Amino acid sequence: MHNQFKAVSLSYKNAPVDVREMVAFDEAQSKRLLEMIEDYSDISEALIISTCNRTEVYYSSPSDRYEVIIKLIGIVKSISNISDYTKYFSNLSEHKQAVQHLFDVSIGLEAQVVGDLQIINQIKSAYQIAADQNVVGPFLHRLLHTIFFTNKRVVQETAFRDGAASVSYATVELINELTIAHEKPNILVLGLGEIGEDVVRNLEHIAEKEVVICNRSIEKANALAEEFGYAVTSFEGYEQAILNADVIISSVRVNSPLITKSTFADHKVLSHKYLFDLSMPRSIDPHIEEVNGLLLYNIDGIQAKATEALERRLAAIPDVKAIIAEAIEEFGSWSKEMEVSPVINKLKNALEEIRQKEIARHLKKANEAEAELLDKATKNIMQKIIKLPVLQLKAACQRGEADSLIEVLNDLFNLEEQSEKIKSKG
Repeated sequence: MHNQFKAVSLSYKNAPVDVREMVAFDEAQSKRLLEMIEDYSDISEALIISTCNRTEVYYSSPSDRYEVIIKLIGIVKSISNISDYTKYFSNLSEHKQAVQHLFDVSIGLEAQVVGDLQIINQIKSAYQIAADQNVVGPFLHRLLHTIFFTNKRVVQETAFRDGAASVSYATVELINELTIAHEKPNILVLGLGEIGEDVVRNLEHIAEKEVVICNRSIEKANALAEEFGYAVTSFEGYEQAILNADVIISSVRVNSPLITKSTFADHKVLSHKYLFDLSMPRSIDPHIEEVNGLLLYNIDGIQAKATEALERRLAAIPDVKAIIAEAIEEFGSWSKEMEVSPVINKLKNALEEIRQKEIARHLKKANEAEAELLDKATKNIMQKIIKLPVLQLKAACQRGEADSLIEVLNDLFNLEEQSEKIKSKG
């Protein structure tokens, strides 16, 4: 039962962005997919992770449900030709492989930006959705809490999460530091190339802000603004938007600077404005700081900060992998013991039944004190008798040799009959 964990994965490693967008799930869609997965009686637990970089379904089942899950994804997302996209999905049908993958994804080893700070919170959200749908059992509960504890160790014991390791995240991190005194900074994102779009997505990490998006393609600006609840201004109105903003992030493609000292010629800057030039070629005049109140940060400085953080993270990977390996080993030991726990319970029930029958023969002749002493003595005897078989069973389980011992115990105590009795009582 606890050696049946599997996963179906689609990620940035093997799928382009348009395919990833096609199969991305919001919360309502995740719940619907979990409901449909639950209808397959041999799937006992399930978890759906869906981010801009990946859509993955983890499940516990004795059967390989790879093709079924892809079909269900197609139904929920209304993709009639989902079979045409099978090549983008990976089938992690081995228990150890799926467990390892979930650890690596959750801790950030599989992220586009190594050590991604967002992923662990996305895993927690996915866990909450699955728990709300009652598709999380003892195995997934234990696995995910082990992952959360492992993440805590990684943060405390390594440099894997130190600093911002991407230009866009480093930019947002710096904006957050610079605008800490602003109650609600007005932030303008000018240009939605790859970096500009990433900046927009990372701005979620600033709690209080007003964001305006400005892009040549108004359709793209509207789509992104609708996703995050931001405002849009037309590209023709960019100069007024610059004057209104406290922070300007420019990643627009131009042959010569778009934002120059002349942009502010007729407008006095009453408080500090922070400008970030993430373009190449540069879109902000490098001499713009000659205007009082303007502070410019260019891509080289931010890239240097991100590169330094990335190097620290990469150097920490061996330590992170060692922590994960230790956690997986401990989790594996628990998982193996879970396999024999039903046998242990049946053994305890069988011995308890024998004890109850025997003391019942003597209780009629015993007074209250004697009955209490008899009950206590026989319980102690039973605990001592069962202690060695339980220890031996757990040890055999760790060695992968539990089957033969389980067979012996079944024969000695007729445990299968005990199991049927418990079912009939239930």
